[in-house]
Amino acid sequence: MATGMLCGALLAASAALAAAPAQAHDVVPAQAHEAPPAQAHDSRSAPAPAPRLGHSAPHWALKDTGAPAVRFRGLAAVDRDTAWVAGTRGTVLRTTDGGAHWHSVSPPGAGELQFRDVEAFDTRRAVVLAIGEGEASRVYRTEDGGATWTESFRNTDPKAFYDCLAFFDHRHGLAMSDPVDGRFRILSTSDGGRSWTVLPARGMPAALDGEAGFAASGQCLVTAGPKDVWLATGGGAHARVLHSADRGLTWTAAEVPIPAGDPARGVFALAFRDRAHGLAVGGDYRPDQPSSLAAAVSADGGRTWRPAAEPPPAYRSGAAWLPHSRTAALAVGPTGTDLTTDGGRTWRTLDTGSYDTVDCTADLACWAAGEQGRVARMEP
Repeated sequence: MATGMLCGALLAASAALAAAPAQAHDVVPAQAHEAPPAQAHDSRSAPAPAPRLGHSAPHWALKDTGAPAVRFRGLAAVDRDTAWVAGTRGTVLRTTDGGAHWHSVSPPGAGELQFRDVEAFDTRRAVVLAIGEGEASRVYRTEDGGATWTESFRNTDPKAFYDCLAFFDHRHGLAMSDPVDGRFRILSTSDGGRSWTVLPARGMPAALDGEAGFAASGQCLVTAGPKDVWLATGGGAHARVLHSADRGLTWTAAEVPIPAGDPARGVFALAFRDRAHGLAVGGDYRPDQPSSLAAAVSADGGRTWRPAAEPPPAYRSGAAWLPHSRTAALAVGPTGTDLTTDGGRTWRTLDTGSYDTVDCTADLACWAAGEQGRVARMEP
């Protein structure tokens, strides 16, 4: 695919949506989605259909994973051909032919684990995170495309619950846990995930009462550049984004105008296209609750946030910038996919299929994954 083709198609789709009647923006009712961090429930209802806007419009092309009983909240898109997904029942799949075939590369003996994040460096090297209280939180690493795995971290603190992974480069990365003794806990690696160290808590601001992260899409911890990292929170009186400019040693916190004040509300995903420009999406994951302010935008590295003038119509759990674009990004959730072409100020619903997470690559391949084994790649 030429690098400009998808961007051009998305811009055209955005113009068509803006001019369409109001019903073109309607979405189907939300599916049962996420539980509070200490619990993990799958949706067993059928996912929403994914109607297209027309033959010339970009759309999600479903790829048959052969895993209808698995919910994939972890997604790492390497390029147009290669992607990794990780989900329930200890499942990890990999494709190297654009989703035509998927190979199960799950770590042996992991069937009881809930994988919620995967970070892949290429077709052979990847790191996956299992979530849960105590020893349920684990990290595995492979260097041979999933033929073999090494368990490189197992949490032994019953108060910790790890939610997300993020890497700055092939060597340096972090993992984050919900607050332990009043502060978010950060793991650090400098050898590509082979070993992990808990960073000192003194540089982390105090957590709010009830504050935590959401293991909904693998995007509650994101990086940009060699040292900047952001952490998304919810559950407290205010939704917040915490930022570190020194790979997790010291942090500052900023409030985000996304619904909070309840364990089901907050910022569920972040996306930064550089160290200044970021998007936050979230809301209330309960299908019977509205999320009228489901997105916010920052132009100063997360120091301040303003609400989207026209946010997505419902809760969203994942977001991704289109590479080589300063203004286009996607947000996904159980009731649909939304597109912005103005840097997050306004959003238009592009598709009503159910997805939990989204990732785009340098060769402009955007992938999405979610419930009942759903994985798709966007086609123009």
